[in-house]
Amino acid sequence: MVLSEPVRAFLQKPVIVRMAVVDPNGYPHVVPVWYGLDGDDVIVFGYRNTRKVDFIKANPKGSIQIGGDPAGEGYLLKGEFSLEDDTDNRWARQITYAYEATKENADKLLAEWILAGLIVMRLKVDKVSKV
Repeated sequence: MVLSEPVRAFLQKPVIVRMAVVDPNGYPHVVPVWYGLDGDDVIVFGYRNTRKVDFIKANPKGSIQIGGDPAGEGYLLKGEFSLEDDTDNRWARQITYAYEATKENADKLLAEWILAGLIVMRLKVDKVSKV
């Protein structure tokens, strides 16, 4: 198990995290995202036609950073991303319902997003460090 119990407990919070992938010039491409957990994997969903998806196709290495403000704990999760279909929009629903305050808001957002075509970005965590 890559994620220790303290890290796993910290990752149960529905907060915005920063996802980093590598652009074609070797620079980090960092975006704020919602996420979910699947065992030790971090799951992010998004539109199929985005730069981050293109960058993952070219180089799967990336990271997720959570917390780390001056007053609190934080972690950097490094690994490789893979892309997969979100069958029945399972992950989009699960993550959106965790973040949105009401089911009505979540349903409205999901209706818009699903029409645009969603994909899952799965980070297989290899290394965890405190920030």
